[in-house]
This record gives sequence, C-alpha cells and structure tokens, in this order.
Amino acid sequence: MTSDKAPPAGQTTRKPARKGKPPTTGGRGPRFGKAGKPGGGRGAPRRAGPPGAIDVAILYGWHPVVEALGNPQRRPRRLMATENAHKRLLERFEHLPIAPEIVRPGEIDRLLEPDAVHQGLLLEVDPLPSPAIDSLPADALVLVLDQITDPHNVGAIVRTAAAFSVAAIVTTARHSPAATGVLAKSASGGLEHVPFIVVRNLAEAMLALRERGFQLVGLDSAGPAPLGDIPLARPLGLVLGAEGKGLRQLTRERCSDLARLDMPGAIKSLNVSNAAAIALYAASRAAG
Repeated sequence: MTSDKAPPAGQTTRKPARKGKPPTTGGRGPRFGKAGKPGGGRGAPRRAGPPGAIDVAILYGWHPVVEALGNPQRRPRRLMATENAHKRLLERFEHLPIAPEIVRPGEIDRLLEPDAVHQGLLLEVDPLPSPAIDSLPADALVLVLDQITDPHNVGAIVRTAAAFSVAAIVTTARHSPAATGVLAKSASGGLEHVPFIVVRNLAEAMLALRERGFQLVGLDSAGPAPLGDIPLARPLGLVLGAEGKGLRQLTRERCSDLARLDMPGAIKSLNVSNAAAIALYAASRAAG
C-alpha cells in the first residue's frame, strides 16, 4: 500500500564530513561519537555486521525507556534521567536494572535533535536479537516491510503491530531505518513486544515464509480485490510497500494475493502506517 508521494525521510543533501571528525549519517536522533556513545559528535550509532545493524540502540521518552527497562531481554548500558523523571521511575519500578545518571534536561537536549521530546529520559541498550523465520509459531501474524524508509512510519507500524499481537516484522537490512532513536520514540515502547526479523533478501525471505505455509497478502492500491473479499487464514503475512513507490515487482510476485483497501471518501490513498492499522484490524477479525 502506497503512502504520500513525499520522498522518503532522510534523503537530504549533506555536506562532506571534515577530516578527522565523525561523519553525520542523517536522520533525527542522538549525536554520537566514534565509540557509538552520546556526546562525541553528530553521527548515528556505530554499525556492526550487515548494513542496518547497530551496536547500540538509543531510546528516549517515557514509554520507550520504561518498556525497555521492564524487558528482561534488554541489556541496558547507560541511563540518563532528570530528577523528576528519576522519581517517576522509582514509582514504577521497585528495582531499576541500572543505576541512572542524574542530569539536567539540557544535558539530554544536547545529545538529541532540537525537536526530540525526551521527557527527561535517555537509555542506551543493546539491540534485541533478530529471531529466525523458522522460529515463528504456526498461527503467526506477521508484517513484511518492503523498503519503508521513514522511521516515523515504521515506528507507528511497530506500535500498531504490538497492539494487534503481531509475532514479528520482517524487513531488510538495507533500505530500512535502524530500531533506535526516532523509530523507537514513534513506536512508544512497541519495540519491546514485536521482534524484527532482519534479512538480506526480502524475496528469499518471502519464499521461506510461503514454504512454512504463510499466506502473504500484498497491499496495493491497484490490487484486483478488496482486502475484505479475500479469504484469510493463519499463518498470515501482510506485505506493505515503500512510501511513494509501493511494492516492488519481485515482492508482488512473491505474494499469495494482492489486495486493495477501498476508501469511500475523496482521498483514496493512505499513509503506510495508517494502511497497516486498517489491514491488521481486518486481518485480526477475518483470521483471528
């Protein structure tokens, strides 16, 4: 399902980094130094392994930080909190998994972009592991994201996926935002409940899902039938296309079905995160 025709977020013109300085990798998020730690320059978390992998995830804001602190699978590295935020945390947790650094709000402000709403909290954590497709349950509902690049959109999709008990989100290592910063804030804690299965080749991953019995329904504004007219059964995967471009040709060919969301109003296209919410609601009722 396509979204607004604006270019993907993050595709802006950048000046070359000065020699000897950490490069700026773009996107709204914390400022990092060479070791991937906040405060050492304007860059993204250090990446390790395949493209899209990160060495440290940065979470800020009440819901992302609280959900991560309550997730035993998360390994916290550093917690920064203002006095007021620390008091709120002590009201929420009997024992914090990491001792916080009590700071003034401005110390967190300096690590984030000006429009970041951190609510007095910033947490560095290890990224969560990426499960294998073979580990998915037999009745799983998953989302497959085909090069959706806007971290706000992906974060909103994660939040909705958590609300509908989605088992996993399958996405590529390239052409996808990392699970940190703006994405994590937009997900509002959803990252702790919906794992990402990060793959190198989406078409091959879709074949692996089909081999496991998944029905893969691609959302396309030109789909031959409305989503409500297609019989749905689990295991089920809903396939969502990139902003402005929709599903790539090979992705379309790997789908079991193509479906559209019929809109009765004057506007016929939806932002991809809104389309995901509608499709998940329909799928949960039809194949729940």
